[in-house]
Amino acid sequence: MNVVVCVKLVPDPNTPGQLDPSSHLLRRDLARTVLDPGDEFGVEAGLRLVEAHGGEVRAVSMGPERALDAVRKALAMGAARGALVSDEGLGGSDALTTAKVLAAAIRREPFDLVITATESTDGYAGLVPPALAELLGVPAVTFATGVTSDGTSLTATRQTESGSETVVAALPCVLSVTAGVNEPRYPSLRGIMGAKSKPLDRLTLADLGLEGLGGASAGQTVVSVARAEERAAGEILSDEGEGARRIVELLVRARVI
Repeated sequence: MNVVVCVKLVPDPNTPGQLDPSSHLLRRDLARTVLDPGDEFGVEAGLRLVEAHGGEVRAVSMGPERALDAVRKALAMGAARGALVSDEGLGGSDALTTAKVLAAAIRREPFDLVITATESTDGYAGLVPPALAELLGVPAVTFATGVTSDGTSLTATRQTESGSETVVAALPCVLSVTAGVNEPRYPSLRGIMGAKSKPLDRLTLADLGLEGLGGASAGQTVVSVARAEERAAGEILSDEGEGARRIVELLVRARVI
């Protein structure tokens, strides 16, 4: 089974970030960066499927040169090969542009499954997984909390607003996984050292035939940033025999029940 896992280097979500006052974009040059925590679950899911059915995991990323750290983390965890698309023209790209670039990098070689996180922790758009599926012409299975495969099809338990459902999709397909899908492994010292010798492709927009694509062609821009309104003080209820009724009334008003 040939599994591709999309990975991304993001500012550490556990540390505060800074915005550029002119572009309103995150100052990535000032932030401590890590492999997106959601992508660790994707790498682990790919490794488990390959361990069960054979094949290999290929990690693919888009970003500046320092994004190699994300690919190397995936290699250290057990991915066999990696690829980074890095180009000055990609600065400021939107989610759709990102999907187009990743799709072009993925389709350079045959694949059975593409795994992503549900969304990145620095963007929270959630657009890339379904856009990738559309661009690659394969089904999309999203928000998976459990994954199995028989080598020809994929069975996934999906998280939904009302509970969960089990779906079966023919391979190849795109799969996005949630944080509850597994427990990612820690890279071993042997894995970290071995990652340095694993194949790693460096690609540009020209290599993918995508000249002209990038931040300049993005369909969206950030025009302003404002602080979120402070949360209003809550209502304190004194239970003098009517507490339960008042709570029910509030829940009905909020359309919870």
